[in-house]
Amino acid sequence: MGARAEVVTKRPPRRPGRGVLERAVLPALVVFALTYVAVAAGRFPGTSVDRPAAALLGAVLMVAVRVLTPAEAGAAVNGDTIGLLLGTMILSAYLGEAGFFRWASGRILRAVAGPRALLWAIVFTAGVLSAFLVNDTVCLMLTPLVIRLVDDAELPALPYLLALAFGANAGSVATLTGNPQQVIIGTLSGIPYAHYAAAMVLPAAASMSIVAAVLHLLFRRDLRGRRIAPRASADRHAEIDPPLLRKALVATGIAIVGFSAGFSLAWTALFAAALLMAVAARAPREALRKVDWPLLVFFAGLFVVVEGVAKTGAAAAMHAGISPLLGGTVERQGVVFALFTVAGSQLVSNVPYVILAQHWIPQLAEPRFMWLVTALASTLAGNLTIVGSVANIIVLELAGPRARIGFWAFLRIGAVVTATTLAAGLGILLVERRLGLI
Repeated sequence: MGARAEVVTKRPPRRPGRGVLERAVLPALVVFALTYVAVAAGRFPGTSVDRPAAALLGAVLMVAVRVLTPAEAGAAVNGDTIGLLLGTMILSAYLGEAGFFRWASGRILRAVAGPRALLWAIVFTAGVLSAFLVNDTVCLMLTPLVIRLVDDAELPALPYLLALAFGANAGSVATLTGNPQQVIIGTLSGIPYAHYAAAMVLPAAASMSIVAAVLHLLFRRDLRGRRIAPRASADRHAEIDPPLLRKALVATGIAIVGFSAGFSLAWTALFAAALLMAVAARAPREALRKVDWPLLVFFAGLFVVVEGVAKTGAAAAMHAGISPLLGGTVERQGVVFALFTVAGSQLVSNVPYVILAQHWIPQLAEPRFMWLVTALASTLAGNLTIVGSVANIIVLELAGPRARIGFWAFLRIGAVVTATTLAAGLGILLVERRLGLI
């Protein structure tokens, strides 16, 4: 009897069966749906719950309804992603304090003579800056400058504000630190920073050129005529802190060199940020105040919510639904998955879509190539609708009445921009793959 009891006590604990997981599907999907209603709308209807609060509440509910254990929820949060975003935000905060964004835009724009050249300059200024700094930060810093510029020159604001948002989105494709979903892709895919940049610099450059050309064509009547007054594009030396600017640029350069050398993206960014805080000769509290802490909470919550959906098998079922369309060749998979990514990024937003995609991409023919396709499509999909990218919302909200454009009017412009840039970017990636460059 004692021996029998001993055998019983040593029996391994039972794992959750299919029935347990099936019972968890409905609560997981309900939590997921409620979370993304709030994410898509920006606020949950009838409450004060905004995007970060919705993500946090969704994460807590995944544990409360026993879809995930507290340990599983904690493990779902990708610390590398949070660390990379935090480090990049601190660097950007110091660059903003030093006047870097005012200096960079002023230096690039001061030679611009006419409205058309200004449009192209804004696209490439926003795009190049976004390649190295998070595009949302670039839009936050440059929107007031663009408004001041067009007001001084007595130009219509809308074409230039769209140039800023679309250009920042397109340029952010170039590196793994260009936007939040690229940050996540960098930490989930394991693709080295330099390898990614080498593959994506041409698609990003082509996308920026197409953005400028499409806006030039669509707003050609608004871009005719007058020259821009010199005072409109002059840089403001009085607003720059040269000692801090030099230190911030050196720290940012250290981060970029570390990324390119293959060091951990998160710890390299955090090292550069901590170094800058140590030598900036000012209290770091002000820079830390400028960190978008709600955005970090937002991402942490999304990781947990998406993990809950993945655990129930819902993510696998979604992949099974599109797998018959994917075909067997890499080329077809690339095209179909890119289109699916654009649709998925509009449905649940590009950041949560990318988190979901980590469960599908390993099953595709060439996972590394498909991560590049996902990065391209999820980013360029941000130009399709007003809510497709946080950068769009930042620009239009900061501009206020100067940027009045309805959902459908934006969609008509965004559809042309998204279709043409995605076709060109995907075509370049496929050619690079065929030539053995990626």
